[in-house]
Amino acid sequence: MKDVAEILRTGGVALVPTDTVYGLAVHPERDDAIDKLFALKRRPRSRNLPVQVASVAEIKQLGVEISDAAQRLLEAFFPGPLTVALGVVNPPAWLAGRTEIAVRVPADELMLALLKETGPLLVTSANLHAEATAESVPEILAALDGRPDAILDGGPRTVVPSTLVNCNLPTPRIERVGAIPPDAIEQVLVP
Repeated sequence: MKDVAEILRTGGVALVPTDTVYGLAVHPERDDAIDKLFALKRRPRSRNLPVQVASVAEIKQLGVEISDAAQRLLEAFFPGPLTVALGVVNPPAWLAGRTEIAVRVPADELMLALLKETGPLLVTSANLHAEATAESVPEILAALDGRPDAILDGGPRTVVPSTLVNCNLPTPRIERVGAIPPDAIEQVLVP
């Protein structure tokens, strides 16, 4: 784990397991790694990268606005297969210029251990942009446009992404249906 954390700190890209799909992770303060990640995925630079952290406490350090609805979601589903979009009000330097971030605390032991070593990471699904994510490391490596600098193989994963709820709106909205069904989200959102 320390080797992968060091690779990330020094500008590498890592293929990592989450509790849903595999992701490509980079250290948020390494522009060279961010450029490489976008190239591996052929992802447009106009698309921001989501953030993963090891705990809810770390989310608050990102300078985000956590509404009552967002707080209820965090309490109900973190760690777990939920991504929450939050407004940014007082961000660290590496989030400068962003008004919103999608953040997640995964429920995967390998990923949580890595996040505890590195702090927040930018993590996006390990697939070419707009393509499906494969279940296993060999399939993912065959599909990418290049090879990550480090690989954490956690065995096969589902191809169901996390559910994405945008809480940076007057009324929170499910923007991607995923591992947590909409009715479970709606039950938590209704006070």
